[in-house]
Amino acid sequence: MSEAHRHEPTIERYAEAQLPTRFGPFRVVVYRELGAGKEHLAIIAGEVEGAEDLLIRVHSECLTGEVLHSLKCDCRDQLDMALERIQAAGRGAVLYLRQEGRGIGLGNKIRAYAKQDEGLDTVDANLALGFEEDQRGYHMAADMLRDLGVDSVALMTNNPRKVEGLEADGIMVTRREPHEVEAHEHNREYLKTKQDRLGHIGNNGD
Repeated sequence: MSEAHRHEPTIERYAEAQLPTRFGPFRVVVYRELGAGKEHLAIIAGEVEGAEDLLIRVHSECLTGEVLHSLKCDCRDQLDMALERIQAAGRGAVLYLRQEGRGIGLGNKIRAYAKQDEGLDTVDANLALGFEEDQRGYHMAADMLRDLGVDSVALMTNNPRKVEGLEADGIMVTRREPHEVEAHEHNREYLKTKQDRLGHIGNNGD
């Protein structure tokens, strides 16, 4: 890592345990974001210290999709597929960041849903509430990767901004791995908006 990217960590390692799941066993490391009170997860398969070209997913929390099985997005499907892919690869990590609603929080995300019910798309709904179109940051993910000793990553994403964000924070991204799941009638327009207005690649967003 170059001197330009050396900085004080934004997170600290707090807890760690093994976790059996329907996808297979994972090691879960909890990080606390300094000064913010948020906790983020590294969900790890295999040994990742010193890894190069490690298959990873940087995934933002989506309570409505992942817990309530909302059909407005494809977040749950993308998370499940990422966990399956790193298990199949034998090693990898999903970095689960607590930044709901592209960074605006759960309550404001539901307010944005109400704006969408009035006819706005997902981008204009956020703008109408006074937020940027996407307020997420990826410095926490970069610091998590450094703490885990990962040298370089293959990033599962359809969002070029995630690649740019990690690289800007000093992480070597060797390649972008397309991470597309099938769209359906309830989320097709939402995903098309992400592609048309946010520069996402493929038939969906992330």
